[in-house]
Amino acid sequence: MSYSKETKQATLLLEDGTVFEGKSFGAQGSGIGEVVFTTGAVGFQETITDPSYCGQIITQTFPLTGNYGINKDDNESAKAYAAGYIAREWCDVPSNFRSEQTIDAFLKAQGIVGIYDIDTRALTIHLRENGTMNGVITTEPISDKVALLAELKDHRLKNAVETVSVKQSTLYKAQGERKGSIALYDFGCKYSIISGVTDQGYDVTVLPCSTPLAEALSQQPDGIVLAGGPGNPDDCSDMIANIKPLLGGTTPVLGIGLGHQLLACAAGGKVTKLKHGHRGGNQPVMDLRLGKTFVTAQNHSYAVEGSSLDESTCEVFCRNINDNTCEGIFYKNTPAFSIQFHPEAFTGAGDTHHYINEFVNMMNARGKK
Repeated sequence: MSYSKETKQATLLLEDGTVFEGKSFGAQGSGIGEVVFTTGAVGFQETITDPSYCGQIITQTFPLTGNYGINKDDNESAKAYAAGYIAREWCDVPSNFRSEQTIDAFLKAQGIVGIYDIDTRALTIHLRENGTMNGVITTEPISDKVALLAELKDHRLKNAVETVSVKQSTLYKAQGERKGSIALYDFGCKYSIISGVTDQGYDVTVLPCSTPLAEALSQQPDGIVLAGGPGNPDDCSDMIANIKPLLGGTTPVLGIGLGHQLLACAAGGKVTKLKHGHRGGNQPVMDLRLGKTFVTAQNHSYAVEGSSLDESTCEVFCRNINDNTCEGIFYKNTPAFSIQFHPEAFTGAGDTHHYINEFVNMMNARGKK
């Protein structure tokens, strides 16, 4: 089956006034958000449906997207929360036995405005040199550029975690022999994180981000996972205060992504916004304990300042090779650790799945006491 491509024009306007003219695909209209780039050559469906991209306009640096189509099984959340999508070219005749629709049809169904046929290499270089910035993709004529630029400069993502988090607790049953149960705080969790734990034999109860800690602990879970999420951790003061009692407790804790940042803030640490963030499937991270470097999948705009942590209670054990930022923390007075990257992702040799195994071992050790 062949598909006809849209010929309608679309415009990308950045808050610094830079303009890219291209063609429309996906939904019609306008989408405003932070323009970021991701370096993955595959995984476009997982990227678009990753809740941590909430409110962001995603630029694919790989020149072709959609070549193996979209299917119903590879979504990372119930819906997509991205504000827009940018590609050099999209494939209108995907080739894969699992393909059910084109990326264009998927973006239309999700209400995401897209633009293609622009120089994504030039855009990526611009973002690398100047940092991520707000922008708008629109299929409508820009009648008042000055007013639109002012709107872009004032635009700020609000209530991101509350937007993507589940609204009621949901139970996911263990695969195979049941070994125990885990309470998972949904700050923007991907489905693959959940399946990574259920595959280990644990029931997972996914909790809304605002669930009181006492309620989570009343379930007597074997461990707690703080997972995923978009936005600025400094906007999550209530969530930080809620999880703070976990530090110094006896329940094993694993923080991932935003959960890593929130746990560090609960320990007194600070976060800094990165110039253009860490995104895509090729972020090199060294585990200082193992003396090994792993290629990791990531999506975050903020990083924990390792120097802000109390060395008597926290130990940075993973660092990003590119910029030396903190990527993993051990908590000395609690059976807890956190990582900035996605441990469930398949990124090649030396995959990071063993971090989930390490969390399981931590829970097993507690059960033997």
